[in-house]
Amino acid sequence: MIGAGVFAAFAPAAAAAGPWLLVALALAAVVAYCNATSSARLAARYPESGGTYVYGRRRLGPLWGYLAGWGFTVGKTASCAAMALTFGAYVAPGLARPLAVGAVVGVTVLNLYGVRRSTAAARVMVAFVLVVLAAVIATGLLATPSSPPPRALVAVAEETGPSVTGWWGVLQGAGLLFFAFAGYARIATLGEEVRDPARAIPRAIGIALGVTLAVYTLVAVAALRVLGWPLLAASDAPLSDVVETAGFAWLRPVVTAGAAVAALGALLALVLGVSRTVLAMARERDLPHVLSAVHPARREPRRAELAVGVAVVALLLVADLRGAIGFSSFGVLVYYAIANAAALTLTRKEGAPPKVVPVTGVVLCLVLAATLPWASVVGGLAVFVVGALVWTVVHRRRSARP
Repeated sequence: MIGAGVFAAFAPAAAAAGPWLLVALALAAVVAYCNATSSARLAARYPESGGTYVYGRRRLGPLWGYLAGWGFTVGKTASCAAMALTFGAYVAPGLARPLAVGAVVGVTVLNLYGVRRSTAAARVMVAFVLVVLAAVIATGLLATPSSPPPRALVAVAEETGPSVTGWWGVLQGAGLLFFAFAGYARIATLGEEVRDPARAIPRAIGIALGVTLAVYTLVAVAALRVLGWPLLAASDAPLSDVVETAGFAWLRPVVTAGAAVAALGALLALVLGVSRTVLAMARERDLPHVLSAVHPARREPRRAELAVGVAVVALLLVADLRGAIGFSSFGVLVYYAIANAAALTLTRKEGAPPKVVPVTGVVLCLVLAATLPWASVVGGLAVFVVGALVWTVVHRRRSARP
């Protein structure tokens, strides 16, 4: 969960929510809590690869499960491309796309060697990113800003001007910040590869959400204290601008390295989670059945991982970071709306959460999805319409067979 989102999402969210950025963050956290609680209860009940794709099929019917899997797969594949481009842009802006392709190839190969090696690499990446974020928080909260903001940043802020839009902006900002919280779904998608999933998955999701919220709140407060929301909204590298304006310009390369590592960590987890959803959909023949093959010894879906890697490389030709954040948020918010609806059908014996949690989750997911930038909403709706049409055609053909 603590990946490139914390380095990228605060700027567009500040542009939408303005001085109410912390309110938007709190709202995004409420949505994340509802989604995490519903996902944890469902994951404990159905410890299988696929996440909400499986839950939707089991609790709501095949179409709803398919739509959840479709939205997750398409949206998160776009997120993979965005994270890869983030890595390339921080390392060498002039070679962003070639570096992004190399990052996707490297992460895919790492995943092919197994989840244990992937999680070991993730631990190292997260540890480094947390150190970098601690430095940003310390400089932002404790230091007295002693340097003027970068001139280019001030020029952009003066040119664009404020974009406060009241509660609509708060809702849009929360929808964009939700992108930075996303990640606990990928914990649930690994159900088949975890020991004691009924106990381990809910604990992992709860701990991850709590730690992430604490870190993001401190980062947001530090950024607002040093830059203010207008400069934060105009920044392409907000955390780097925070340390520079606070008088610690020597930390800028460290923050840049942290952003690059965070992007790689997010990419690693994304490819891992999306490939497991592809595996589950292929098993049910909602995607080509050839992708359901699992390595006999390691039990990893290598064909699904390779397919995801190829799709991400193809998307890198047209991917845009800010657009991908909105598009991904739309798909994942719909995905979690289905997860909350599935959790509503659980009984007490099945570990149902309090009804207010999934009800709140469904409502807020749909509201935040509807208030995202119009291009993200239109693109997301188009993807789901195409997915529903494909599912209808395929299932009609199946039912017509003798």
